[in-house]
Amino acid sequence: MGRLDGKVAVITGGESGIGLATARLFVAEGARVHLAGLREDLLKAAGAELGADRVSWSVTDVTEEDQVISALAQVADRFGELDVLFSNAGISGPIVPITEFPTDEFRRVLDVHILGAFLMLKHGLPVMRDGGSVIITSSIVGLTSAPGIAGYATAKHGQVGLMRTVAREAVARRIRVNTIHPGPTDTLFQQDIEVRATGAAAADAARIFDGMIPMGRHATPEEIAQSVLYLASGDSSFVTGTTLSVDGGMII
Repeated sequence: MGRLDGKVAVITGGESGIGLATARLFVAEGARVHLAGLREDLLKAAGAELGADRVSWSVTDVTEEDQVISALAQVADRFGELDVLFSNAGISGPIVPITEFPTDEFRRVLDVHILGAFLMLKHGLPVMRDGGSVIITSSIVGLTSAPGIAGYATAKHGQVGLMRTVAREAVARRIRVNTIHPGPTDTLFQQDIEVRATGAAAADAARIFDGMIPMGRHATPEEIAQSVLYLASGDSSFVTGTTLSVDGGMII
């Protein structure tokens, strides 16, 4: 028996990194999964890898309401009512002081993280079974911050406010809503951030970030996926409105 046997999940940003690692784990645990993302080639490859009987996918920009509605309709048509909503789509944005931060870039970062999660919850909750689970990928910088990341940190903090509000609203239906806060994780997304933040080559940048982590290393996407599985499954049946840090001890 898998921990998600018979469950239906949707994962945004599902074509790579943490999203894809989570999709693999969810399928292994018995779920049927819909992947929503921007890269058709990667979505198609993920669908082929995980099996058409278990996985569907759609090219979906989470900032476009009609595309979110369409993706959720595909889930309902293919698999039925939703049990798990993993709002994971994200972009990093510039790394510059606020006085140099382009306004349009700031708006775009907030749109992807906050508006995107808002639209997924607004339209996902009505098609979710009572007792379901919502997980939003925030970040350790959704609980703290650093210079140069006004857009990303503001967006990640904003997701926490959204989560806490919806956790209160959804509790009558026994739907749990939580945020997960990964520390540096071994993905291309994180590698890009580190290279731009340090100005060093990828391997050197990774070592610099390793030095900031008490456990002395990056997380793997699979480790973050295990924590998402905990929040998605019945193992966390009394957990809602929570910020779960998975950061190797960076916030202690």
